[in-house]
Amino acid sequence: MDASGATASDGRRPAGRASPASRRAGYAVAVAVNGLLLVLIHGWPGWETLPVLTEQTVEVLPAVDASVVVSIVANLVYLVVDPPRLRALGDVVTTAVGLVAVVTIWVVFPFAFTGSFDWAPVVRVLLVIAVVGSTIAIVVGLVRLATGRSSS
Repeated sequence: MDASGATASDGRRPAGRASPASRRAGYAVAVAVNGLLLVLIHGWPGWETLPVLTEQTVEVLPAVDASVVVSIVANLVYLVVDPPRLRALGDVVTTAVGLVAVVTIWVVFPFAFTGSFDWAPVVRVLLVIAVVGSTIAIVVGLVRLATGRSSS
């Protein structure tokens, strides 16, 4: 089925956007995983159980929570309706909020690594990669929003 709802002459789905049922399943999984993430962070076992996280973690939690909640809301909306431009807008918003969370983590850096290997530089590099990737994703999302093309 293409964007118009047509299928290929041989009955197979042409390359491109997944079926609505597949997309809905993906959105439902995303909602469940993000909901579980909130439970793991704030409920059981809680972020405090991770020895690598310091007390400064409370300073990044609002940004991390915002990122997770925005993703849940976007995916709940997509469960109902997911035209390409709405998806593009949602992707831009969720990525931008995630970028704020990554930058907040960079600034606060709520980690205390122990042991013979210092993981701090590795985590910093990963955070930089996340910032660059998020920035690129926002630009791509804005282009998709302007053109109405779906992300295949």
